[in-house]
Amino acid sequence: MTAALLDRAALSAIGALEASDDIEFGVRLLANTPTHEGRDPALLRQWARTADEFGAALAPVTVTARVVESHDGLAKGLLARYTSRPVPTVELFTDTLALADELIDGLGWRHWYPAGSLRAAAIAHEAVHERLHHGPAKTALKRSLGHVVLRAGRHRLYGHVAGADEIAAHSYARTVCGLGRSPLLLTAALATAADAAEPPHGSPRGLPRGSAPGRKK
Repeated sequence: MTAALLDRAALSAIGALEASDDIEFGVRLLANTPTHEGRDPALLRQWARTADEFGAALAPVTVTARVVESHDGLAKGLLARYTSRPVPTVELFTDTLALADELIDGLGWRHWYPAGSLRAAAIAHEAVHERLHHGPAKTALKRSLGHVVLRAGRHRLYGHVAGADEIAAHSYARTVCGLGRSPLLLTAALATAADAAEPPHGSPRGLPRGSAPGRKK
């Protein structure tokens, strides 16, 4: 699917996505995450911005997981996936990566997503999740978000903000891979293209929704 094959409505919708700032995509991710129903949009924007800044400031992470390739990402709606068993592995779905690159070229976004950067960003995204899920970085992210769930005198217990680690991981990948825009913009554009390509009868084509990378322990 190239951008030339998208109808005017789809191109207009993608143009609106392009005009949105990267923080807005983080806000949307949080708003669509369970436990955030009814939260103040201003609070979601504050959390999205904080998580984005946190991810961008993280030191580079050494990728220790093995990297393998598969070819059925479109059917699964995945661009990449991390599994920890039997050995830590990042699985890249080459069909989804190829479609994303095709869309980038068609939309004229190559200056934001240089050749080869999507593969690198997918690996970086999955690698940094391990740091965000365990140890000091997990605690530091909670503190930076400031979501206090319990106070006892001078002591505070900071709660988990679902989805914030995902925003931080995208921001980290954007920063270390030198992307001009967040991978979340590209994911949203792919989802819009998928909607436009949905057959009038039957099930839609499998394309990524939400945040493209997936995780499986």
